[in-house]
Amino acid sequence: MKVNIIDHICVAVKNLDQARRQWEPFLGKTKPDIEYIDEREKIKVARYWVGEVGFELMESTSPDGDVAKFIEKKGEGIMLISFKVNNTRKAIQELDSMGYPLIADSSGEIARPFRDCEFAFIHPKKLNGVLTEVID
Repeated sequence: MKVNIIDHICVAVKNLDQARRQWEPFLGKTKPDIEYIDEREKIKVARYWVGEVGFELMESTSPDGDVAKFIEKKGEGIMLISFKVNNTRKAIQELDSMGYPLIADSSGEIARPFRDCEFAFIHPKKLNGVLTEVID
């Protein structure tokens, strides 16, 4: 497996509109470069490009969503770092063979679909408390 670049960094926030008002002046932006809601992951996202790296503010769309659970446990802040790989499924196989614990979704799937790609999560206990994502 080869990590190509950092794809994006996600910050879990309680209130996306409020977070945008705080971050956009700092980033030199007046609006997100991309906005979307991912119903499957229960998140509302504002993404900004900082060079080639995405910087995301994520708000949970449900009290039982992963972002809401993260904030309840740890408070607002950096929730994950995502690394771009050539092929998520091959990366999953390699990570599993090296003993990295992968996180399945509610249906038991490790590889999760997103637009025209797939991603997977490595449990934070393996990487110094950082939830890590691989995405192709």
